[in-house]
Parts: sequence; C-alpha cells; structure tokens
Amino acid sequence: MSRLTYLLKRLLMSIPVVIFGTTITFAIIRLGPLSPADAILGQDPDPLAVQRIERRLGLNEPLWEQYFQFMGNLFTFDLGQSWVISSGTPAVELIASYAPRTIWLGFWSILIALLIGIPLGFYAGLHPNTLSDYTASFGGIVWRAMPNFWLAVILVTVLSQSQQLFGFSWQAFLVETNVVTSPNLGVFTRPSRLITDPRAAWTNVLAATKQILPAALVLGSASMGTEMRIGRTAILETINEKYVETAKAKGVPPRVLVWKHVFRNALIPLVPVITAEAFILVGGSVLVETVFAINGIGRLFFQASVQGDLPLVGTLMYLFILLIVGLNIVQDIAYTIIDPRVGYEGT
Repeated sequence: MSRLTYLLKRLLMSIPVVIFGTTITFAIIRLGPLSPADAILGQDPDPLAVQRIERRLGLNEPLWEQYFQFMGNLFTFDLGQSWVISSGTPAVELIASYAPRTIWLGFWSILIALLIGIPLGFYAGLHPNTLSDYTASFGGIVWRAMPNFWLAVILVTVLSQSQQLFGFSWQAFLVETNVVTSPNLGVFTRPSRLITDPRAAWTNVLAATKQILPAALVLGSASMGTEMRIGRTAILETINEKYVETAKAKGVPPRVLVWKHVFRNALIPLVPVITAEAFILVGGSVLVETVFAINGIGRLFFQASVQGDLPLVGTLMYLFILLIVGLNIVQDIAYTIIDPRVGYEGT
C-alpha cells in the first residue's frame, strides 16, 4: 500500500468520527438549558418576543430538520452567523478576528514544551541517577501536577508584584507591557511595516512575544512535564536495546550512536504526546485565555457557550474536531516516517 493510499484510507475512516462528534455537539447545544432568545432579549423577556426570535432562528422547527440543516451547513462550510456575541456577523469572520491570538499562544506554548521538555528528558535519560537526572525528573513531576488555572493565577500574581518580590519590574522588562492583556499582533496584519518601519515593527514583535510568554508557559506546562518524563524513560529503554549494544561493539562513536540510533527511536513514544498538544490548546486555552484576558478562540468559545450563541459554538466545535482528527492522521503518518518498522498494511 502506498503512502497516498494509506492517507486516503485514513481520511475515509475519519469521516464517521467527524459525523459522530458533530452529532454529539448538536445534541448538547440543542437539548441543553441554553436559550438564545433569553440571551438576546435579556431577563424576563416578553413571551411573544421569544416566539418571534425562535421562529426567526428556526428553533421552532422539528429537531430532526434542525439536525440535518446543522450537519449540511457544517459539511458544506456554510457556517452561518453569530446570534448573540456579534449578531449578524458571519461565524468565520468572527473566528478569524480572534484566531491570531490563539495561534500565537499555541505556537509559543508548543515551542516552549518542545524546546524545554524533550531536551531535558533526553539529557536526564543519558545521565541517569545523577543530580541533573533527579532535578529534571522532579521538575517534570511538578510541572505535570500543577493545574493550569492554579498556575495561571499564581503567575499573574507573581509577575504583577515582581518589583516588590524580586526587585525588578516584569512590566518594564525590555518593553513596557501589562501582565494581563491581549498581545498586539498589528505587525502580523501589516507585515509591510517590517520594511517601512522596522524598528517599530520589531518592537511590536518583542512586545507581543513578552505578552504571550507567561500564558504560553502555563498552557505548555503539562505537556512539558509529560515530555520530560516520557523522553527520559524512552532514552533509558533505547540505550539498553540490543542494536545499540551491537553498534557499541562495532565501534560506532558515541556521538553518532546517540544521534543516529538512540534519539530517533526515543522519539517514537513522544509522537502522540506532541500531537496531543492540540487537546491542551483546545481545552486549556479556555481557562488560560480567561485568566490572562487574551481575547482568543478559547475566550470566544467560553462566551459563546455561556450566552447561548449556538451557531458559533457549533462552528468552533466542528473546527476543533477537524483539528484533532487531522492531527491524529498526521500522527499516524509520522509513525511511518520515524519508525521504518511500522508499515501501512497493518494499520
């Protein structure tokens, strides 16, 4: 079976998963206690006004008709308009205005986890039962155990009082910024500024990076701890494999042995951990963005859920499902690339 055939097979197998996920989403948002009419009209609305709103939104139609219309719109990417958050605004346009901040947060949270978690885990595995190993292992346990919301509140408190606690102001470090704020991503919407006014543009990039780093550290903390622990275990298991002992006996230099034989095979158990970053980004960003006042997709999803903006909730859940299913397919493909022993026929 070729790689293209395998990819097509995985895509076909993902269709029932997407249908099931969107069906559950429809059931939750349609059968739940949320009332879009009440959210639009406020408390103690006039019953006749509620009926008019429900008739205009199609909520008085039979449930099965609403379901097929909902599914048909999603699968044709006719994602409708917001009902409550920004009435009449297309859901895609609304999501596009919030998405850059979440993408920026996700980029740095994944980068921090990868650049800190995996190297420390591999270093601890190559130096077992040393002070470095114990320190990295303990740090991995601590980072993994701390809940996102608790760590976010603690970090906001510490950074806000950094002048009193440590004698230096985080707000004034490098560039003047607030601890709790949305990053200013103006340079990315107007990249021409990098040429017309490079100094101001790079200052904007620096400020946006500084603004997002505390939230990214919180969001990537759990994955960072997991990668440290699994990376250490993977290294310890790999260096005791027979092929590594055989390479040593043949006189393979230690540096070549580590980079060519140990690291590549140690990455195999880390593949699902790395792709699981999507789950952290989807689930954890709601809390983290709320604490740090980052107006991203997580905060938008929270507001839409609370206020009963059903088309927006359904659209966001549909995009989340597509993201997770797509990353699972990428994970399967990555296995076949990293580990030649994994074939296409048995998957």
